[in-house]
Amino acid sequence: MKRDTGLILALDETDAVKAIEVAEAVSGIVDAIKINWPLIISAGPEVITTLSRISDVICDLKVADIPNTVRLIVEGAVSRKASGVIVHAFTGEDSLREAVSAAGNAEIFAVTEMSHPGGMTFTAPHAEEMAEMGVRCGVAGFIAPATRPDRIRAIRSVAGDLKILSPGVGAQGGSASSAISAGADYVIVGRAVYGAGDPVSAASSVADEIKFLL
Repeated sequence: MKRDTGLILALDETDAVKAIEVAEAVSGIVDAIKINWPLIISAGPEVITTLSRISDVICDLKVADIPNTVRLIVEGAVSRKASGVIVHAFTGEDSLREAVSAAGNAEIFAVTEMSHPGGMTFTAPHAEEMAEMGVRCGVAGFIAPATRPDRIRAIRSVAGDLKILSPGVGAQGGSASSAISAGADYVIVGRAVYGAGDPVSAASSVADEIKFLL
């Protein structure tokens, strides 16, 4: 995945036509597009392939299952041209290793801590442990919350030079510049871009905010 702007669009739009329009409009600004279940359920899994023709696609499937099921899900996403897949780390080392194996040349990003307030209940207390496990398992990087930059610093101390993607910028209250300054490689922005009246302007604004910090 390239790192030109450090911006990833979380395209949680459920209207497939609008989603593709937004993806095409901001393709020159974002480094990748992250899609989640809302778009995949409404548009079908073929939307992964469609969007992959526009930009790198990260499937945010939050995979959390036994190794065999993890393998089937990751293989399905990658076969449709996903460049990366997001999985939960809390399911353990065997499931995480299976995700990495199934991904082939695609990248696996492990969730260490969720960005919403509830993320502090169960994931945050074990985030560093999950990051250590991810390093052992060979993941490409981690998900750490832009809403809590101190937690990005904590994960960076474990992750070394692996990638850190930080969601929660914009609607959840996280700051793009604070996340990058804390050690994130990319910020993930959703509603503040795809829900804006002018998505191109909104994406450009975030990119401009962090361009001197990359």
